[in-house]
Amino acid sequence: MPVLRVEGLLYRRAGDAGGFALAVDTLQLDRSEVLAITGPSGCGKSTLLDVLALLRPPSVARHFELMGEDVLALWRERDVDRCTALRAQHVGVVLQTGGLLPSLPLLENVRLGQDLLGWRDDELIDRLLQRLELQGLERRLPAQLSIGQRQRVAIARALAHKPALVLADEPTASLGADHAGPALDLLLALAREDGAAVVIVTHDVALLASRRVPMRRLAAGAQGVMVLEPA
Repeated sequence: MPVLRVEGLLYRRAGDAGGFALAVDTLQLDRSEVLAITGPSGCGKSTLLDVLALLRPPSVARHFELMGEDVLALWRERDVDRCTALRAQHVGVVLQTGGLLPSLPLLENVRLGQDLLGWRDDELIDRLLQRLELQGLERRLPAQLSIGQRQRVAIARALAHKPALVLADEPTASLGADHAGPALDLLLALAREDGAAVVIVTHDVALLASRRVPMRRLAAGAQGVMVLEPA
């Protein structure tokens, strides 16, 4: 069973029939598979991640399946609660800005996914903190962390509930050249250890190419629709 399977998807911004739209003919990801999505600023990369994360319903789709569940049927039934539960269980998101809750210390930020699902695996969290060099910082608030530390916390949080699908939006954009490569390597290694599929949105084509990550790009197609095509 694939982690994610999408066919014939079109997303058009609500109330903007003649404006922005993006299309995905086919996209399938299996366990431990990694894909990078590239394209210029404003082409819809982050919007596509929102659709894959079940945050935005597609306008049209032939098929949309996450971990065997028919997401398209859920959207047709307007079952937002089930989409939310499916996302909480199976999707981990790494935001470009980290997206940490400022009032919670590092450890509580990392535990959020597990807490939402009602279970706790301290051994897994300890392993993530160790691998991401965050041990000893558990009680610090996000404002007390460096940019690089905050981004590593975001990676730990995205992986702590053992998601099947990890969506990373420019996960190294806020890091310097010396830290971007190691952070990406850790994200990929940790996700693969737990068998998660990974989609990375990035401008840093050279960094992903150096890791031999397969790529697809969003580019303008017919009538200005942004189309996910081979890189």
